[in-house]
Amino acid sequence: MFQAGCVEAFARSWVVRGFAPTTVRGYTSLLVRVLGRFDCPVWAVEAEDVDEMLHALAVAGLAAGTRRQYLQMLRAFHTFVAQRYAIQVRALFGIPVGGGGLDRFNRVRHAGDDAVVGPPPGRERLQAFFSFVRSQVAVASDYRAAARDYAMLRTPYLSAVRVSELVRLDRADVYPQLGPAGKLHVRFGKAANTSGPRPRWAPMLEGLEKILAWYLEDVRPLFPATPALFCDEDGQALKTGAVRDRLARLLDLEGVGWDERFTPHVLRRACATHQYERGMDLIAVQQLLGHRHIASTMAYVKPSQRFVEDAWQRATDSVVRVLAG
Repeated sequence: MFQAGCVEAFARSWVVRGFAPTTVRGYTSLLVRVLGRFDCPVWAVEAEDVDEMLHALAVAGLAAGTRRQYLQMLRAFHTFVAQRYAIQVRALFGIPVGGGGLDRFNRVRHAGDDAVVGPPPGRERLQAFFSFVRSQVAVASDYRAAARDYAMLRTPYLSAVRVSELVRLDRADVYPQLGPAGKLHVRFGKAANTSGPRPRWAPMLEGLEKILAWYLEDVRPLFPATPALFCDEDGQALKTGAVRDRLARLLDLEGVGWDERFTPHVLRRACATHQYERGMDLIAVQQLLGHRHIASTMAYVKPSQRFVEDAWQRATDSVVRVLAG
């Protein structure tokens, strides 16, 4: 296939330019995933095809930064083909290498430009969702998978771990004896640039230690005996895409509207926001999230519209109690 040869040449160009082998493998894997989104070669991709890809990625819960990487790779490969192989493409297929479906309406934008900036779902909304998920455990045809999903999805909401960190937790990373209610050892915390994994201890909040104790005692033994905390039927650690898919399936079963849907990453944001609303210091929230800079934490914490009024009411009630003596 002509496009396969173009892919190989594109990968060789990274090697020639001195990219590290791990970078070349990562870029090649991303390029394969991008091209797999289309039923035609890159020179035949239309704007509508790119729009459909972006919509599918957004529905699947991929973060804005990840969608941007898909667009960057598509643009880079299309530019490479246009500059190196435009004459051959026209001779072989009779198609001029045009814009590759990338126009000013779907051009690459910074991840923050279209990231969700509003408040995450409220505490009541998530309580209703988790109550629904818990009710499904009792009636599910696959009890162990349903029970695993319940414990798995409660974990980012009650510890603020990232989904990429969640899937790399082992059973040995659960330390119920540490702190007031136990901690999770996040050995593969997200790193800054190329600094390597940044490990941290994530506290288990609001009863998560009881949920994981039940899961480890009653549910995890139903899966193969492997190190992974949350695994598939073969005992292999779940992938991030599988976590997103499981959450999306449960939201489908719940039957809520699009405005009430959310992703695993939103559960992490909800944890930070709800703990802040309950009175946790912003510096403590920063430590909870594993952020190096407080500015990153401030972007995560999005209190509800009633937060200011509720805070004012609490302060007023406190003053009244003091004056009443």
